[in-house]
Amino acid sequence: MWQQLSKWLLTALSFLLLDVLAYAPLSDDTLVNRLPRPDTADFDILQTGNLLAPILIPRVPGTPGSKQVLQHFVDFFNQSLPDWTVSFQNSTFKTPTHGEQEVPFINLIATRDPPGSQPGNVGHLTLVAHYDSKYQPEGFIGATDSAAPCAMLMHAVRSIDAALTNKWNFMSAQGDLDPDFEELKGIQVLFLDGEEAFHSWSSTDSIYGARSLAEEWEHTMHPATSIYKNYLDSIDLFVLLDLLGSPEDLSIPSWQHTSHWSYVKMAEAEERLRKQGLFKSNPDRVWLPDKNKKETDVFNSYIMQDDHLPFMARGVHVLHLIPSRFPSVWHTMRDDGEHLDIAVVEDWALLTTAFAAEYMELEGYFEQQPSKRVKRNDDAISKTEL
Repeated sequence: MWQQLSKWLLTALSFLLLDVLAYAPLSDDTLVNRLPRPDTADFDILQTGNLLAPILIPRVPGTPGSKQVLQHFVDFFNQSLPDWTVSFQNSTFKTPTHGEQEVPFINLIATRDPPGSQPGNVGHLTLVAHYDSKYQPEGFIGATDSAAPCAMLMHAVRSIDAALTNKWNFMSAQGDLDPDFEELKGIQVLFLDGEEAFHSWSSTDSIYGARSLAEEWEHTMHPATSIYKNYLDSIDLFVLLDLLGSPEDLSIPSWQHTSHWSYVKMAEAEERLRKQGLFKSNPDRVWLPDKNKKETDVFNSYIMQDDHLPFMARGVHVLHLIPSRFPSVWHTMRDDGEHLDIAVVEDWALLTTAFAAEYMELEGYFEQQPSKRVKRNDDAISKTEL
């Protein structure tokens, strides 16, 4: 009994240390030659078989459009990422516009963990976007809000999946993947429903799916001997993308003090990708300007209302990627596919891929990519605001 307890304590201590130290930047060779780059067809707003276009429809919770987009996600994981586990979390709420009718909300959770691991011993990089669209105005699409972020996450996890397999196969062959003792790090995608308010934003008319999931996971316990006590505790970092893909020059501040280190890492990845000329959009922009923000500076953690709030309130570390100034198309009928800058969308997809690859420590596990000319800013073909 004492031997087992000692092993558990040593494992817990190793997790605490590795949680701080575990982050491996990609080499220049991997960034340039091995990291999968976005395929423009995936983000073509008219190609219904690819990532983005099927999401560019009205998708109010409980409507056929919502079910159609949810099926698109399910098909994506089943066909492109069969090693991932897909599950759903369901809830119903009354809204200010539906009277006594209960509106259904469905969150999709897609997870990939190291082989042979137990869920309570795996910490997750959790990538998040909401997939619902506003109730009004009727026919609202919400391309930046948040169809494009959903597609960015789809690209990112598909791009690192083979490298994850290579890493875990190599570790298993070397005897380095011990589910009972080694550091275990998995990855999750949350597509959350019901972020948008039905009437006007309030604590009860907004983030319906996020509120339900955070509460449920707080009370869904792992076995007593697990490293993580509950499902919520298993989230190492909650990375939320929202309002991305606009042609406008919109910067994102570092919102949270406790996770500023992750903002710095993503800012460094942005800087390196720009230096290597791998972005298609305006090379003079900087999306993440707060890399050198000091610990003593002000972090406006609770000013920006979004899906992260019920998670952050329960102690989850959050990297919130949302601009401080919203796109001019925000909550208007112009927030559609035609008003996206596809070069910006693809660049955010690439940056998210790089960050996820570094977080999951995948350096050395990517295969050589086919040679592909990168369209620089001077010859890029992209849609801009009409």
